[in-house]
Amino acid sequence: MISNPSAEIPVASKLEALLNLQRIDSQLDEIRRVRGDLPEEVQDLEDEIAGYEVRVSKFDEEISGLNDQIKQRKQNAKDADGLIKRYEDQQTNVRNNREYEAIAKEIELQKLEIQISEKKIKEAQYQIELKNQEISGTKQKLDERKKDLDNKKSELETIVGESEADEKKLMDERAEAVKPVEDRLLMAYTRIRGNVRNGLAVVTVKRDACGGCFNTVPPQRQADIIAHKKIIVCEHCGRVLADVEARNA
Repeated sequence: MISNPSAEIPVASKLEALLNLQRIDSQLDEIRRVRGDLPEEVQDLEDEIAGYEVRVSKFDEEISGLNDQIKQRKQNAKDADGLIKRYEDQQTNVRNNREYEAIAKEIELQKLEIQISEKKIKEAQYQIELKNQEISGTKQKLDERKKDLDNKKSELETIVGESEADEKKLMDERAEAVKPVEDRLLMAYTRIRGNVRNGLAVVTVKRDACGGCFNTVPPQRQADIIAHKKIIVCEHCGRVLADVEARNA
C-alpha cells in the first residue's frame, strides 16, 4: 500500500489518472519497441567510431614524435660528422702523441655517436612503419563502421519517421496526463515502471489475478480495490491495482 489519499482528490480519480498515464506510456513503449535495439546499436557504433578516431589520432601523434626524433638524430649525426672533420684537421698539427691520441678518441666518440644515431633512426623508421600499418587497419575498420552506422541510422530514421507523428501526439497527451497525478504517486509510478520488465506500473485485476504478474488476488482484496477507498498494490509485484475487470457472463 503506497499511502492514504488526500481528502481533496477522490482515490477513484487518482487511479483513473494513473491508468490514463499508463495507457499512454504503454503506447509509447510499443512505438519504441518496434525500433528494437537500433537506438542502442547506433550509439554503440558511434562510440566505437569515436574510439577508432582517437586511436588514429594517437598514432599520428606518436608518428610525429618519432619523426622529430629522426630529425634530431640526423642533426646529431651531421654535427658529429662536422666534428670528425675538424678533429682530423687538428690531427695534422699535433705536437706529440698524447695530443694525437686524445683527438683520435674524440673522433671515435663522434663515429660512435653517428652509429648510435643511425641505429635509432632505423628503429624509429621501423616503428613508424608499424604504426602506419596500424593506422591503415584502423582506418579500414573505421570506414566499415561508418558504413554500418549510416545503414543503421537510415533504418532508424525510417522507423522513427513512420511513427514520429503518433509519438509526438502521445507525448503531448502524456504532458497533459501527468498534470493531475500527484508528485508522490508519479514518483512511485516511475519507480515501479523502472523495476518491471513490461513497463506496466498500473494494472487491473483480470480473472482474479494481477494483470502484471498474474498472481492470484484474494476476493477480500478485490473488494477493497473495487471500493476505491485507498490505493492498493499487488503483494507479489508491487504494481498498483487500479480496478477489477468484471467477468463476462
